[in-house]
Amino acid sequence: MSGETPKVLLVDDDKDLLQLIAMRLSAAGYDVTAVESGEAALASLAVARPQVVVTDLRMQGMDGMALFDAIHRDSPSLPVVILTAHGTIPEAVSATRRGVFSFLTKPFEPKVLLDTVAEAMRLSSPPAGERESWRAEIITRSSGMEDLLAQARRVAASDASVCIFGQSGTGKELLARAIHRASSRREQPFVAVNCGAIPEGLLESELFGHKKGSFTGAVADRRGLFQAATGGTLFLDEVGDMPLSLQVKLLRALEERKIRPVGSHESHDIDVRVISATHRKLEERIQSGEFREDLYYRLNVVKLYIPSLAERREDIPLIANHALTRLADRYRRGRLQFAPEAMEVLVSAPWPGNVRQLLNVVEQAVALAATEVIPESLVRQALDVADTALTPLDEARKAFERDYLVRILKITGGNVTKAARLAGRNRTEFYRLLERHSLEPGMFKGSGHKEKATA
Repeated sequence: MSGETPKVLLVDDDKDLLQLIAMRLSAAGYDVTAVESGEAALASLAVARPQVVVTDLRMQGMDGMALFDAIHRDSPSLPVVILTAHGTIPEAVSATRRGVFSFLTKPFEPKVLLDTVAEAMRLSSPPAGERESWRAEIITRSSGMEDLLAQARRVAASDASVCIFGQSGTGKELLARAIHRASSRREQPFVAVNCGAIPEGLLESELFGHKKGSFTGAVADRRGLFQAATGGTLFLDEVGDMPLSLQVKLLRALEERKIRPVGSHESHDIDVRVISATHRKLEERIQSGEFREDLYYRLNVVKLYIPSLAERREDIPLIANHALTRLADRYRRGRLQFAPEAMEVLVSAPWPGNVRQLLNVVEQAVALAATEVIPESLVRQALDVADTALTPLDEARKAFERDYLVRILKITGGNVTKAARLAGRNRTEFYRLLERHSLEPGMFKGSGHKEKATA
């Protein structure tokens, strides 16, 4: 992704002005997607996330502020620039207070627009060359994940404590490592500890270190993980499982920026950025008295939520094929691929174990496959399920109909015949559904999933 042309989504129902501004932005080096309505803009956003949105304020149907509100419900970190021929100071103040990046009144100088977009782009996009390295381990084409990564990169620039929430197996440690690599601490250690996997009696020593003779088995002085992570990042995984007695000591260490090894009378200064993660609902544990509220606010300065794999099904073919390529090398196999029916099973499975379970299923299938094409039967065996068919489209909740269509079109790379078959609809009905949501099959061509994997 390094060197990728920065993307701008341009929205205006005035075709002439839309074309003029699109030409100016394209000439400045941006990859511009130009659409004529707010509804079409939302459809485009569901396909691929731009770095900046530029929209007119007054439009038929959904206006610029309604579009902004819809964007920020799902992508609160995406900069939006609003253009208007009827701007007033109160309107501009109101818009910027609500989070609009900039509010420009027409007519404006071309340079003013280009400078504004460039400033928004700096906020939204990493410098060229950074993108691939810091997030290389996270495989996605999900708009929700892209917005999460944009927030993660932004918070990486500070030393604010981050708490990552998400189900087990979603990749919370991968995100923590990505934040570390995007931060100024990247050259220093990244140290991870699972707070739920170490007995209470040993966890304090593990974190803070101990003096020789402080307890049975302490045969020498030992520095803890806080000191091991000096200058870098300490990742506290499953922090919601930390015993209450240790929560008090962790809070004190974070507030005072000092730690005291077990059995020692001396304190040591610490220079560590703390990232924590949990699959638990900490608010509920606070209510039940199992987690300290003051520690919660100390750790949870910035809250990031990783969606479950079921919430980002468009990533399943991408992750599965990436794992397949890696495993083919490890197992010294040829060019492996999933049969179309096998990929359909993967896409529609419930995935309670998230990405971790998907990787396990792929590896089981590779280990047992007798041919280069992995059949549906092996995938079902690895999943240990009898039937994982997609929910018929007419049973899907209407509010999620557009997302349902987008996911199917991403999976099939815009192939309407395959998409219609997955949705249980004939081509004519399917085209009507696409038209209802301003979706064009061409928007999904080359969206990341290689046709070979499902063809």
